[in-house]
Amino acid sequence: MRRIRVSLQTKILGLVLLMSFFIIGTLASYFMIMESRQIEAQDGRLALEIAKTVATMPTLIDAFQSKNPAETIQPLAEKIRMQTGAEFIVVGNREGIRYSHPLKNRIGKKMVGGDNERAILKGESYISKANGSLGPSLRGKTPIRDRNGKIIGVVSVGFMLRDIHEQMDNRAKEAGGVALLSFLAAVLGSALLARDIRKDTMGLEPYEIAALYKEKRAILHAVKEGIIAVDRAGFVTTMNQPAKNLLHIGGSVRRMKVDELVPASFFYEVMESKRPKLDREMVWKGRTLIVNSTPILDEHGEVQGAVASFRDRSEIERMVNTLSEVRKYSEDLRAQSHEYANKLHVISGLLQLGAYEDAVEFIRAESASLQNQHARVFQNIKDSKVQAVLLGKLGRASEKKIHFDIDPNSSLQSLPKYIDLSRLIVIIGNLLDNAFEAAAKAQNPTVLFFATDLGSDIVFEISDNGTGIEQTMLGRIFERGFTTKTGEAARGFGLSNVDHAVSELGGFIEVHSNPGEGSVFTVYLPKGEE
Repeated sequence: MRRIRVSLQTKILGLVLLMSFFIIGTLASYFMIMESRQIEAQDGRLALEIAKTVATMPTLIDAFQSKNPAETIQPLAEKIRMQTGAEFIVVGNREGIRYSHPLKNRIGKKMVGGDNERAILKGESYISKANGSLGPSLRGKTPIRDRNGKIIGVVSVGFMLRDIHEQMDNRAKEAGGVALLSFLAAVLGSALLARDIRKDTMGLEPYEIAALYKEKRAILHAVKEGIIAVDRAGFVTTMNQPAKNLLHIGGSVRRMKVDELVPASFFYEVMESKRPKLDREMVWKGRTLIVNSTPILDEHGEVQGAVASFRDRSEIERMVNTLSEVRKYSEDLRAQSHEYANKLHVISGLLQLGAYEDAVEFIRAESASLQNQHARVFQNIKDSKVQAVLLGKLGRASEKKIHFDIDPNSSLQSLPKYIDLSRLIVIIGNLLDNAFEAAAKAQNPTVLFFATDLGSDIVFEISDNGTGIEQTMLGRIFERGFTTKTGEAARGFGLSNVDHAVSELGGFIEVHSNPGEGSVFTVYLPKGEE
C-alpha cells in the first residue's frame, strides 16, 4: 500500500491550528465560566450590601413604629432602587408583610420565595436564589433591628436572573469575539510560519531532506578525496574519513575550530573574497596536498561557510608518471618492433641477392646477441616487472644504436610487493632514458645496467659513457624543472620524479659523474617497506 505523504506546510499549519483551537477554546471556556461566576457573585454581593445599607437607615427603623410604615418606607426604597439599579427592594416585617415593592398593588401582601427564615429567625445576612413575585432572582437578605437590637423585619434586594444571564451572554460574546480574532491571528501566523520554514528548507519536504542527508553521507564516504566543510565562524561542520586519513586526524572533530586541525587561511580567504581557490598546494605533515576550496553562499549571496577538498599530490603525480612511463614503454616496444622489421628487411634483401651465407651469418650473429641479452635478463633478473622494463629498453637502445648491456654479475629475485610497477617504471625507465641520451653523444655509446639484492638493500646501478655532469650542477639535477638541455619545452621532470619515487619507497640515490667520463646513478631501496 502506497504511503500518502503530507507536505511539511500542511503538517505545520494543521498542528498549529489544532493546538491554537484547543488552547484558545479552553481558555475562552474557562474565562466565560469564571466570568459568569464573577458576575453572579458580584451582583449577589451588591444586593447584600444594598440590603445592609437600607436595613441600618434610621428613617426606615423609625418607620416601623408608625401606624403606616409603608407610607415612609415605600418612597425611600424606590428612591434607593432607582439609584442603585436593583430590580427590587422589598422591606417586610417579621411576618413577611411587605412595606415596599416596585409594584404598589403588592404592598401589604406577604413576601414570596420562602427564604426569609434565616434572616428573621437567625439574624443572618446572606445571598439566595428564589422564584419571587417578579420571577427567578438573585437576592441579598438581611434582618432589620430596632435600636435595642431586636429583629423587627427583613430587607430583600434582588436582581433578576434573566438580566444576569443576559450580562453573562454579552460577556461570552465578547470573549468569543476575542477568541475568534485570536484564532484568525493563529491561522495567519501559522501560515506565515509554514511558508518561512518551507523557504528555509528550500521547498524540500522532510523525507526529501532525509534522503539528501543519506545521499550526502554516502557520497562523502564514497569519494576518495578528503572533504572539509566549515561555517562562517570557522567551526567544522563536515569532515569525511579520507580527509582525516590525509590530514592524520583522529576522533570526532565536529564543532571544532578548523584552525586547530590544519592551516586554515584558505578557508577565510574564500569566505572573504567569495571566490573559489583552485589547485593550491599545502604541505602538511610531510605530504603535499592539492587543495580546492569554494565558499558556501545563500540565496542572497551572503557567505554561510566554505568547503575544501584535498588530494594527495603524490598520487596524482604517480598516476601521471605511470601514464607517461607506460607511453614510453609502448614506444620502446614499438622501437623494438621497428628494429626487428629492419633486420627482417636486411635478411630478405640478402636472400633476394642470393647471399645466403651472409644471411645465415647475420641471423646467427643476431640470434647470438639476443640470446646473450635475453639470457642475462631472464637468468639473472627473476622479477617480471624489471624484465619487462629491460626488454623494452633493449629494443630502444638497438634503434638508437646504443650498446645496452646487462651486467653478468647482476642477481635479482622477485621484488617486494610494496615496490609497484608504476614506481619501478619511473625509476628505471627515467634513468635509462637519461643514460641513452647522454651516451648518444659518445663515439661508442654504451649503457650498463646492474641490479642486485644480495645485501640488505635492493640496488640498481645505471652507468653511461656520455659527457658527464658538471660538479656545480650535481646538487641541482633532482630539482623539479632543472635541466641542462636548452631549446626544448617541458623538460627537467624526469630525475625529479625519480627522486620522489625513491623517497616514497624509503630509499636514496647516489650520483657519481665527471665531465667527459660519463655518469653512474645508483639507487638503494630497502627490502622491507618503511
